[in-house]
Amino acid sequence: MQITSLVFVLFLCAVLAAYFLAPKKWQWVVLLAASLAFYCTYDVRHLAFVLFTSFSTWGATMAMARLDAAQKRYLGGEGKALSREDKAAYRAGVKKRKKRIMLLALLANLSILLVFKYFHFALEQVNRVLSIFRAGPLRDPFRFLAPLGLSFYTFQMLGYLLDSYWGNVAAERNPLKTLLFCSFFPQMTQGPISEFGQLSEQLFTGHGFTYRNWSWGSQRLVWGLFKKMVVADAFAPAVQRVFAQYGSYSGASAFLGILLYAVQIYADFSGYMDIMCGLCEIMGIRLTENFDRPYFSKSVAEYWRRWHISLGAWFKRYVYYPIGVSKWNRALGRSARARFGKRFGDMLPASVALVVVWLATGLWHGANWGYAVWGLLNGLFIILGLWLEPVWAACRAKLRVREDSRPWRTFQALRTFLLVAFIKVLPEVGSLRDGMGLWRRVFTGRSLPRGLRQLLPFVDWSSSFTAIHFFVACAGTAAMLAVSLLQRRRPVRSLTEKWPMPLRALLFAGVILLIAVFGVQNTWMGGGFLYAQF
Repeated sequence: MQITSLVFVLFLCAVLAAYFLAPKKWQWVVLLAASLAFYCTYDVRHLAFVLFTSFSTWGATMAMARLDAAQKRYLGGEGKALSREDKAAYRAGVKKRKKRIMLLALLANLSILLVFKYFHFALEQVNRVLSIFRAGPLRDPFRFLAPLGLSFYTFQMLGYLLDSYWGNVAAERNPLKTLLFCSFFPQMTQGPISEFGQLSEQLFTGHGFTYRNWSWGSQRLVWGLFKKMVVADAFAPAVQRVFAQYGSYSGASAFLGILLYAVQIYADFSGYMDIMCGLCEIMGIRLTENFDRPYFSKSVAEYWRRWHISLGAWFKRYVYYPIGVSKWNRALGRSARARFGKRFGDMLPASVALVVVWLATGLWHGANWGYAVWGLLNGLFIILGLWLEPVWAACRAKLRVREDSRPWRTFQALRTFLLVAFIKVLPEVGSLRDGMGLWRRVFTGRSLPRGLRQLLPFVDWSSSFTAIHFFVACAGTAAMLAVSLLQRRRPVRSLTEKWPMPLRALLFAGVILLIAVFGVQNTWMGGGFLYAQF
C-alpha cells in the first residue's frame, strides 16, 4: 500500500473512524490491527520476521524482569542474612544471567538484519578475493528482498531491549502491546526510531477527538503530501537523468543536479514525516520529531543533530556512549594522554567512537562501499571540526569575526549545505566511482550553457505539463524555505490559525489543488519514498 495512493487515503479514513468510535481502552487494538493489515499489504510472508522480533524481545524483557523481581524478593527476605560479599556475588550472578538473555535476543534479531541486508555485500567481497586466485564464486542463498522497514523496527526493538536491560524502562507484560510498539504503521517503515518510554504510553492510552488535533494534524499531513508529491516527485526524474548522464552535462548543470537531489531527499523524507506525524497528531499521538531545519546548520555535526534526529540519537545512546566509556577506549585515552598530552588523550576516545558510529551509520543506509565512504566522510568532517575548533577560534579572533554576526552565520549555513549536498550524492549516483565522477564533472565541465534549456537539460521540455510541474516544484521549494524561516520563532500553524477562516480554507484548498493537479499524475498510484530502501 503506497503512502501517496488513494487506497492509503481510504485506509486512513477507516482507521480514524474505527479509532475514535472504539472505547478508549481498546483503541490500541485498533492500531495493532491497522498496523498488521498495513504491513500485510506489502508482503504477508515478511510479517513472520516482525512477529519474531517482537515476541523474542518481549520474551527477553520479561525474563529479565522476572530475574529482577526474584532478586528483590530474595534480598528482601531470606537473603537479608547474607554478608555484603555474598549479596554482591548474588547480584553479579543475576546480572550475568540477564546479560546472557539480552545478548541472545540482541544477536538473534541482529542476525536477521545482517543476513538480509549485509550477507550479500560480504559475499561479494569474498568472491572478489576468490577471483584473484581464479576460484569459482560462492553462490548467495539469501538473494531476496529484505522485509519492509527491517532496519527501522529492528533498531527500535533493540533500543527497547537495551533500555530494559539497563533498567531505564519497565518491561511490557502484554506481548500484543509490545507487537504494537514494534509494528506501529506510521513509523515502522521509515521511522522515526522511537524510544519505548516516549511512545508506548501514548499508544496504550486512549485519546478523544479534538478539533485542534484534527485541524493541526490535517494541515501537517497535507503539507507533507505537498512536499512529497509536488516537490520531491517533480525533481526525481531530473535527478535520475543527472545521475545517469552526468558525463554529457556541463559543470553548471551537474551542480544544479546535486542541489536538486538535496531538495528532493529533504522534501521526500521530511514529507513522509509530516504525513505520519500529522496523522498521529489527529489521534492525539506525538511522534518523535526527525527534522529541525537541517539545512540551516552551521556545521556537519549540527546538521546531523537536526537531520534524521531519531537515528542520530539512537547511535549516540546505544553505540557512541557505550564505546566512549568502555574500559579499552578509556585505557587508550590514558595511554595517549601520557604520550601526546592531555588534549590528544581527551579527544582520541571520542574520535574512535565517532569513527565506529559513522561507519555503522553509512552501512545502515546501504550495504555498499559508497555508503561506507559517505558515512566515514561525515564522521571525518565532524572529527576535524572537534580537533580544529581551537584553530578556527583563533582565526576568527584574529580576523575579528563575530560568532553571532548574521553574515558569518549565513556563510556557515551555506558552507555546510554545500558540503552535505555533495556528500549526499556520493553513494546515490550508482557506484562509488560514478559518485566521484559526478563530483569531477562539476569542476571540469567548463562549457557554458546558452539559455535555460541548456542549463536545465534534465527537464523534459517535450512535455509542457512536466516542465510547468518542475517550475511549480521550484516555487514549492521557495515556499518550504519561507516556512522554515518562519518556524525559527514559532510554528507556522499558530500564525495561520489567527487568520480569518475563509482565508485559511482558501490556502488549504489551494495546496490540495496543487497536489491534485501536479502530484496525482506522478504519484497517486504509487510514488515510492527514498528512505524506504534503507
